[in-house]
Amino acid sequence: MKIIVTGAAGRMGSALRASIGEGYRGAELAAAVDLFAKDGEFLPRIDDFEGDADAIVDFSNHASAPELCAYAVRRGLPIVIATTGHTPEELGAIKAASASVPVFHSANMSLGVAVLCDLTRRAVRMFPDADIEITEAHHNRKLDAPSGTALMLADSVISERPESHLVYGRAGQAKREKNEIGIHALRMGSVVGEHTVYIATDTQILTLSHSAQSRSVFAEGALAAAEFIIGRAPGFYKMEDVLRG
Repeated sequence: MKIIVTGAAGRMGSALRASIGEGYRGAELAAAVDLFAKDGEFLPRIDDFEGDADAIVDFSNHASAPELCAYAVRRGLPIVIATTGHTPEELGAIKAASASVPVFHSANMSLGVAVLCDLTRRAVRMFPDADIEITEAHHNRKLDAPSGTALMLADSVISERPESHLVYGRAGQAKREKNEIGIHALRMGSVVGEHTVYIATDTQILTLSHSAQSRSVFAEGALAAAEFIIGRAPGFYKMEDVLRG
């Protein structure tokens, strides 16, 4: 499969190009796009590429979503959106594109995190009265907090407990309420990504966690997602769809 990589000069774009260079899942590089690339190393805009491709994988910036989705629709190409922090308008553009082409969107491209979300849903179902807390840790350059993955995990809890509400950190007089989901963000050093869900009753604590050891795990998951949606009908796909096959 021939992949257009957007955000090609960034940390994740570089990891993705490395995985493609190693032939992961038979992937080939169709084009590398990055607005901030120097010396003509990459194309500055995706519209500059009209060659053969099978899918787009985006690791650029959330603000690029409308432009990339418009290109995907014009070219009839599946697109994997691997960025986070989208505005409602940008999410609207992503959803609108899914009416015309296959669109894959996930706040975390790790297959392990997808399993963690599934385990979280099942554990919350088994312990309906437990307190739920989520912690996440990332490198000191990450822009958004809490992470999109932490919010994915919170959504997994809410799918079983629709009455729940989110609390971001605590300070001062902050006694815990019954339906809270606490979310706590750490930013430090070069941490790739760590997420933990605590499910606590008065008699026991169940801890579910995932730790990314390398950015390659997200690149590999993005290529698995691209492989999954190539040839699919237009629609909106998530990592759970890959797990189900």
